[in-house]
Amino acid sequence: METKNIILAVLGAILKVVVIVAVVVIIFRGAETCFDYGYRIFTEPAVSAGEGRAVTVAVTAEMSPMDIGRLFESKGLVRDARLFALQYYLSEYRKDVGPGIFELNTAMTAEEMMAAMVVPEEETEETPDEASKE
Repeated sequence: METKNIILAVLGAILKVVVIVAVVVIIFRGAETCFDYGYRIFTEPAVSAGEGRAVTVAVTAEMSPMDIGRLFESKGLVRDARLFALQYYLSEYRKDVGPGIFELNTAMTAEEMMAAMVVPEEETEETPDEASKE
């Protein structure tokens, strides 16, 4: 009976060590992935150097940032659709990007693409200065 208890205790200790090692590896890989994405959000270079290749894309109002990222990834404008979506949410252009047909280039960074996709607000109302002149 003692031998059986010793074997069970050893197997239990081995199992605990394996579980601890697995948890440490999972945490390390997760932290590594988070750091990689965090770093790439602000430093991701353009897909191609030099002149690049011109690509025309159509963005609709119903498209989410992830949909736009997938479209751009399929056209070769970005390497990672999820990274583009994160860059979009952290961008200063987030509220200004609108639907339309845009001419983008593979030599543009994600931020440059978003700047090119800014749709100017159309002034539909008169300013107070214009109203007072009449």
